[in-house]
Amino acid sequence: MSWKDYLTLHQAAHLEDFRTFLSIPSISAQPAHQDDVRRAALWLAARFKQAGFLQAEVLPTAGHPVVLAEYCPYPDKPTVLFYGHYDVQPADNPERWNSPPFEPTVVDGRIVARGASDMKGQVMAFLLAAESLIANGALELNVKALIEGEEEISSPSLPAFIEQNKERLRCDMIINGDSGQLSESTPLLGLGVRGICALEFDLVGPSHDLHSGTWGGGLQNPLHAMAELVASLHNPDGSVAVEGFYDDVEPLSPELRAWYKKIPWDEEAELKKLGLQEFYGEEGYSHWERTTGRPTLEVNGMWGGYTGPGGMTVIPSTAHAKITCRLVPHQNPEKIVMLVKAHLEKHLPRGVRLQVRTKEAGAFAFRMSADHPGCVAAREVLTELYGVPPVETMFGGSVPILGTLKQMLGHDPVSFGFGLEDELIHSPNEFFRLSSFEKGKQGYAMLLGRLAQ
Repeated sequence: MSWKDYLTLHQAAHLEDFRTFLSIPSISAQPAHQDDVRRAALWLAARFKQAGFLQAEVLPTAGHPVVLAEYCPYPDKPTVLFYGHYDVQPADNPERWNSPPFEPTVVDGRIVARGASDMKGQVMAFLLAAESLIANGALELNVKALIEGEEEISSPSLPAFIEQNKERLRCDMIINGDSGQLSESTPLLGLGVRGICALEFDLVGPSHDLHSGTWGGGLQNPLHAMAELVASLHNPDGSVAVEGFYDDVEPLSPELRAWYKKIPWDEEAELKKLGLQEFYGEEGYSHWERTTGRPTLEVNGMWGGYTGPGGMTVIPSTAHAKITCRLVPHQNPEKIVMLVKAHLEKHLPRGVRLQVRTKEAGAFAFRMSADHPGCVAAREVLTELYGVPPVETMFGGSVPILGTLKQMLGHDPVSFGFGLEDELIHSPNEFFRLSSFEKGKQGYAMLLGRLAQ
């Protein structure tokens, strides 16, 4: 029996295993689900053992545990390390879900559940691909799997874990499964991700909310001040107004800009899908350049005052905002945070006080060569699997741990995953196409076979 026949024969059982995995609410951000996170780790380790991995352990960190699985019977053959995560985003707003988020439901060729696409589907596809090869004696290289439980909260405990377990994690190549394809018919080869830094800040006015009739016009309204301060962060041309923000940014070369033009982009179709009339961004750059090759600053939330039904005539005592910056190579997350903080202090409206908190440690941008052996193998597999060569680009999002993996283990992680952009990750009704699940299993099996040659 070939590995392909094995996957076909066990297709129904594998889908049930996937549903079981999805039913565990492994929400790393919420302390109430700490036991569920550990339960998911224990289930996954047991499933790796069932798949034929020689070792599979749940190992502690300062936070949520890591699953480390190993199939390493060949002393003289290369070792591939697969990275993924088993934790998921919260599933708030249950009224917006068409079915309970942790009761996986198959509808129209899609499995709907929190974590289906991001990224339990990818983890299961890799595990089952390895299982199919092990069952047929066809896994001819060493494989390790590092599956963490804190990616959705920026992996705070993983760097220390990697540092403490460098020898066990030693490898010759890294595969990052936290990735995706361009569409159901067009593969994507990701060559990098942007970095990230974040902060949040408050504007503090009076000691308590005040009656707007009695006090209106006589003191600064923190919400008015917040609107003014946030507006100061960008120039009219869409560029970031923070002094020094672009100091370390290399201009896009003519070669890179020509490369960007090859990426397929149907602007009208995308506008319709998003319900927009037009796109907006830094002048002088295309959409793909803006979203993957240029740094950005985005306000992720602003709030304060009365937002309930009806009216309440108050001047609020405080206003709040959250900001993230996506970074390109050579930008330092800590430096950018300090520059943004300095801008806020310099442009602070009169009559309010500023309080700034760094939201997370941040991460550097990551890029790799298209000629990397792992990229060459991934390109060949994707071309065979989809019938067309992959579109090659950088991702606009951030996977903070990629830079850490490269720095600590000495290898560029090759992104190879099967999620699609429209699968509502981090949103109600997240789903994973069953066709992508099948392609993922086949793709990982083909990649492992190619890397063993």
